[in-house]
Amino acid sequence: MTESSSPRVTAEGRLPGDPDRETLLAEIVRVDQAGEYGAKRIYEGQLAVLGKTDVAPALRAMLAQEVEHLGAFNRIMADRAVRPTALEPIWHVAGFALGAATALLGKDAAMACTVAVENVIADHYAEQAAQLGDDEKDLRDTITRFRGDELHHRDVSLEAGAENAPAYPVLTGAISAGTRLAIWLSKKI
Repeated sequence: MTESSSPRVTAEGRLPGDPDRETLLAEIVRVDQAGEYGAKRIYEGQLAVLGKTDVAPALRAMLAQEVEHLGAFNRIMADRAVRPTALEPIWHVAGFALGAATALLGKDAAMACTVAVENVIADHYAEQAAQLGDDEKDLRDTITRFRGDELHHRDVSLEAGAENAPAYPVLTGAISAGTRLAIWLSKKI
């Protein structure tokens, strides 16, 4: 086997200051479980406001996928003995509040929230998949599959009128920044 075709190993070739393999894997599992939990709460908040509207079926379908993702990461977390983020109580409240607040601005704003969150998550999952070697094929495949679901949620939201939300660029920019901060915090805390 030539060097270029040898299996890639997670954290191989890391630089000084980069997390070791076990730390990297724990951070990936912790942040992904936290993110799926937060996404579940966002959709629950949106449904609390928009549960009897024409977007409710789409929101319920997206929520069902997030619940599936959360269940998978809960199992992975338990199997690998990774601790959850200490910020989960905050994400419980913040996720629901974000979902409900954007829904109160109207269904287009709720859809804009989904676009913002799912764009950040799709990029985050792509970065994680690139970090995982062949030794973590199952985890990489799970992340890649879930990334596809998140991109689908974004596309459904765009088709449902997300870009018609008031101050769409400002709204999505703020939500994207908040999502990136939540990712960074959930890896470490």
